[in-house]
Amino acid sequence: MREPIDLHRRGVLRYVQLAALFRRKIETGEWSKGAQIPTVIELADECGVARETIRQALNILQREGLIERHRAKGTFVTGGQREQLWLELSTNYFGLLQARDGAEIEVISEVRRTNISGAIEFGRPMTSYRHLKRRHWRKGEPYLLADVFIAEELVKLIPRSAFTRKTALKIIADVPDIDLADIEQTMSIGAADMEMAELLQMQLNAPVAYVDRYALSSKGDLLLFARGAYRGDVVRLNIKLKPKDDQSKP
Repeated sequence: MREPIDLHRRGVLRYVQLAALFRRKIETGEWSKGAQIPTVIELADECGVARETIRQALNILQREGLIERHRAKGTFVTGGQREQLWLELSTNYFGLLQARDGAEIEVISEVRRTNISGAIEFGRPMTSYRHLKRRHWRKGEPYLLADVFIAEELVKLIPRSAFTRKTALKIIADVPDIDLADIEQTMSIGAADMEMAELLQMQLNAPVAYVDRYALSSKGDLLLFARGAYRGDVVRLNIKLKPKDDQSKP
């Protein structure tokens, strides 16, 4: 028999962990739409938890519209397989300039900041920045929560419409006579905190991809810093590699 699933992650309720596990089974098609899933007793035995814990996990999926539970008949999948990996993280300059097809950008807040040095890894901070918190949507679903810091001296050159239409890097790149010399991008994997989970409509501690982008002038001044948290269930990192024989070619 298979060993019970380890549900001892600190700070995460067991039924929340199980809900994430069962949700993933639906998203990947392991539990297909219309199919009957195992009973509460079977799931409890498989996962090594109390039946009430399984019921709490299934309650979450039912509220999300992913399953329906019928007395004396069983529990059936009503939610379909998620459209997988529809958002790609670009790894080239021109890709970073392009807005996602069908994406909408919402500005949640906008304030002026004078100290962001503790948050950056590249470049020399400017005196002050305009801090925009933006939420990106596609097909009625939020997929990215971003903190965008733009050097205050550039803001007066940027039309207001750009904040809800363009990617962070595109906003900077379109500034007339911009001195843009270097672009850096880093990515790490983490978990959603309470605010992030609420704004991205996902479970607490669900996986997210953190992407930091930096745009520097030829003097090393940090003109743009953007920190984005992408939902882990909609992200794919696509890197094109050249065959070994082509490595010497430009």
